[in-house]
Amino acid sequence: MELPAYVSERDGAVWLRVKAQPRAKSNGIAGMVGDALKIRTTAPPVDSAANEALVAWLSDTLDCPRRQVTLARGGTSPQKVFRIDGIPAATVVRRLEELGASR
Repeated sequence: MELPAYVSERDGAVWLRVKAQPRAKSNGIAGMVGDALKIRTTAPPVDSAANEALVAWLSDTLDCPRRQVTLARGGTSPQKVFRIDGIPAATVVRRLEELGASR
């Protein structure tokens, strides 16, 4: 399976490139921006609230414990990289595409 630009595999984990949109009206996928998946969150970008909301949303969406989803890069930037452990890349892509990641 060829992976979309926003997903890669290395070091036994899946790496997900995200463009975060804090203070949105709803949580969810808003499409692609370059090689990143744009994800909306209602949380503000204050005191890591948006980062924590994204981790929670990803763990719920991917049906995995929060400890398996970690913010690897981009703590203060809208461009973020999440590390996802314990789930195959194909499963991550399938679950995100079910929510509209391919738009």
